[in-house]
Amino acid sequence: MSLGAYCVICCRRIGIFTPRLRSHTPWRNIRNIIRLTGSLILGGSLFLTYEVLALKKSVTLDTQVVEREKMKSYIYVHTVPADKAESHGLVWQARKELHKAVRKVLAASARVLRSPFADSFSTVDIEDHDCTVWLLLRKSGEDDKASRLQAVQELSEAHHWHDYQYRIIAQACDSRTLIGLARSKQSDCRFFLPPPPLPSLKEDSSTEEELRHLLASLPQTELDECLQYFTSLALSESSQSLAAQKGGLWCFGGNGLPYAESFGEVPSATVEMFCLEAIVKHSEIPSHCDHIEAGGGLQLLQRLYQLHKDCPKVQRNVMRIIGNMALHEHLHPAIVRSGWVSLMAEALKSYHIMEASHAARTLANLDRETVREKYQDGVYVLHPQCRTSQPIKADVLFIHGLMGAAFKTWRQHDSERVVMENDVVDENRYTTCWPQTWLAKDCPALRIISVEYDTSLSDWRARCPMERKSIAFRSNELLSKLRAAGVGDRPVIWISHSMGGLLVKKMLLEASRKPELSAIINNTRGMIFYSVPHHGSRLAEYSVNIRYLLFPSLEVKELSKGESLCWEGIEAVEH
Repeated sequence: MSLGAYCVICCRRIGIFTPRLRSHTPWRNIRNIIRLTGSLILGGSLFLTYEVLALKKSVTLDTQVVEREKMKSYIYVHTVPADKAESHGLVWQARKELHKAVRKVLAASARVLRSPFADSFSTVDIEDHDCTVWLLLRKSGEDDKASRLQAVQELSEAHHWHDYQYRIIAQACDSRTLIGLARSKQSDCRFFLPPPPLPSLKEDSSTEEELRHLLASLPQTELDECLQYFTSLALSESSQSLAAQKGGLWCFGGNGLPYAESFGEVPSATVEMFCLEAIVKHSEIPSHCDHIEAGGGLQLLQRLYQLHKDCPKVQRNVMRIIGNMALHEHLHPAIVRSGWVSLMAEALKSYHIMEASHAARTLANLDRETVREKYQDGVYVLHPQCRTSQPIKADVLFIHGLMGAAFKTWRQHDSERVVMENDVVDENRYTTCWPQTWLAKDCPALRIISVEYDTSLSDWRARCPMERKSIAFRSNELLSKLRAAGVGDRPVIWISHSMGGLLVKKMLLEASRKPELSAIINNTRGMIFYSVPHHGSRLAEYSVNIRYLLFPSLEVKELSKGESLCWEGIEAVEH
């Protein structure tokens, strides 16, 4: 009202005022108009500012209270503790502003083009900086394979998120994305939920007894001699162990001889090893894997895995079983639900090559998104163990010899300092497996595979006394495993040591006779032999001469000079 009265008075003054000098009347009128207009603008601006500030003050909420209410919607789990000193500097602010800009652009394009983004996010209340999380999560579930792989790669490269954002992905992603993140080299550990709680043991029961019940529940018919031997040995020894725990006496007769060899070990751990070795053999039979899963084997094996973190033998056998079960795609949902993907993702980052290689094999068998091959027991990929965009140009296969192994055969010469100290050493100076450490670094475009098989010098130390595997038998067995792993689809180079060289030549000879294996012959580009007895071994002859004392194994007998079964036709490969 006062403002309106002031305007009326000013107008009247302008209308009745008669200036002394007529030449200055227009300029004074203009000044008065400007003065009036400025007053109106200034007064209006002050009024609007006051009203806006008053309105803002009246509707301002406590942001901490709102944030606490919002956080109630999240399901929190125990994860690996994140770095508490999160940076909120210029980089973080710039990234936040960038996320806001991206969201505005996408929202605008969605309204114009009616893209699926508008339907999915139009009713979702999320923060601007959470937009990227949900976009990547949606992208990882699309039908287009290239989009899914790109989303997983971007997720694995995210290291600047808040802890709750990793938890969102961990709880909302599908199994395909979870496995992809587990096989990504730089993925954050917070992407993986801890395994679900294990079911409690039955009253008056133990892990050893549960393991025995699982082994006894597996089919016992139509088994080969070695599988029958391992099963009967494990069941009989576990019975003796249970009897001893209930007040009985140890009996070392019959199959109890392994106890005499490991008298200093804890009996329960030894019995568990017997049961695990038997279950490893059962897991090589597809139908038996279904029985293991139905009998709660995934949870029981996980309990053993967590109880024996300081026992590499137990953990190795447990991972062998899980890796064998992962060969069958219908068991993948059960393996993921039981929490094994999280455990394998952690093991894959281990400094111990054996643990990491077993985990890499299991995850590769689970990853049907990027891996066509299947890695059976005894076939281990040393490089690449994670997803990579590097195209593979050739395969290099390492075949160990008598009493060798997939990893220890290819170690550097033992160093006293390394043997004495248990710390992590510099890989540039010392390596426990040079094909993985040095060869992969020099030639990253190679797929490096190491093969493992059981050998023994004497039948006294044979893991299975009934097992008589000749070089011909082993070559056919390894050929089927290597072909399932995709060996022959690209150029191949064979590197072998000792008896492994004879196996390589026998495998190539067998492949040349079978049309379905001709790809292995056609793609073989070279062979490297380390200490291979191409014309027999004198040491093997000495063992044969005292055979009644040493009981040399079949492998040693075939290494003797002039053994016709071993050398028949092998010379053809050399030409």
